[in-house]
Amino acid sequence: MVISLSSSLSFINLNNSRSPISEFSSKPKTHLPKPLSCSSFSSSDLNFHCKDSFLSVKGRHPNGRRLKFRSCAIPGFDYGNFESVQSVLEAAGVLTAIIVVHESGHFLAAYLQGIHVSKFAVGFGPILAKFNANNVEYSIRAFPLGGFVGFPDNDPESDIPVDDENLLKNRPILDRVIVVSAGVIANIIFAYLIIFTQVVSVGLPVQEGYPGVLVPEVRAFSAASRDGLLAGDVILEVNGIQLPKGGPNAVTEVVDVIKKNPKRNVILKVERAKQDFEIGVTPDENYDGTGKIGVQLSPNVKLSKAKPESISDAFNYTGREFWGLSFNVLDSLKQTVLNFSQTASKVAGPVAIIAVGAEVARSNVDGLYQFAALLNLNLAVINLLPLPALDGGTLAFILIEAARGGRKLPLEVEQTIMSSGITVVVFLGLFLIVRDTLNLDFIRDML
Repeated sequence: MVISLSSSLSFINLNNSRSPISEFSSKPKTHLPKPLSCSSFSSSDLNFHCKDSFLSVKGRHPNGRRLKFRSCAIPGFDYGNFESVQSVLEAAGVLTAIIVVHESGHFLAAYLQGIHVSKFAVGFGPILAKFNANNVEYSIRAFPLGGFVGFPDNDPESDIPVDDENLLKNRPILDRVIVVSAGVIANIIFAYLIIFTQVVSVGLPVQEGYPGVLVPEVRAFSAASRDGLLAGDVILEVNGIQLPKGGPNAVTEVVDVIKKNPKRNVILKVERAKQDFEIGVTPDENYDGTGKIGVQLSPNVKLSKAKPESISDAFNYTGREFWGLSFNVLDSLKQTVLNFSQTASKVAGPVAIIAVGAEVARSNVDGLYQFAALLNLNLAVINLLPLPALDGGTLAFILIEAARGGRKLPLEVEQTIMSSGITVVVFLGLFLIVRDTLNLDFIRDML
């Protein structure tokens, strides 16, 4: 029997959303975005990447300043740049840390109750390194996309008697529930600690919005570069349409016009060095017939940090962030379930997760706090789903056993359900890895 994180960590939702206000109300609110929230204009297909876009916020921070927060886009990698490689490693490190925390929750819950544990693995596949201590095999495996804690319950090579009271399957229902749910609890606690660390160390992001859309980067040899648009320009109007103040809507308006006008001149009113003038840009035609000009766009905002003035403020800020972020994760999952046909494409695999994390690390290391907290809560929520191969599936079997007066389902039935669930998870994981890899910019450039 194995309690496994499996590929569930690799499945998160990149749902469209806006970050709500940071004040208490009937629904908890957060300063942080929904799970790796990604707007439609961020598609790598279009060469538009909202590297530092911030979500619209109508409320205010307790100190009275207006708040807006980052959304993340799925970027491509620039492996010729050391900073890019470093940011990829940082994102992978965050992913690995979350895996270790989750599996450590299972392991410690079993160990502290005297339950036999046989394996603790980070990753899947062939073993790269291992050691044994106290009859437990600790290993690092080739594919760092999950992990598992193994129990000797059904291991034919185990010399532990099948009726040993310290085998997991022989322990009371409550003991098993604690072990199975401990991974989720560990991730929830870890998410809270990450947010608390962010609050006391770097503070919460505070920003003030200005009219227009900022152009952080212009790709060489792109339509924008060819027609005179420069990094640092602020687009104030598109074809005579004045752009609103801050928020993702302004970016969306620019992108929509560009997409609808391939090979047709688009007039941009641009602010550069405190001077306003017009530039005509002719978008190139994308493979799908839409226009692209090869720029990164972000709302025109200025950032500052708000730090708590006391330890009570720190816990107050952390609590609001934590509960608000948790609500957003749950709401995002609900939207995915209720509108699956529209949101299925927003489900991201491990490649996209690391790509998002790498972009966050490149643009702002502080954003790794939010990235890590989001992944922890995503993992906790997804693992509680009552699906085979997830912790929630195992909990469902235990609850069925309790409802049947302590009688377990036949072993063959349980193994069939679990095997089918693992098969689905593996195939879904492989599909997402291939899809997300093909969507990376540098892969698209080679195709």
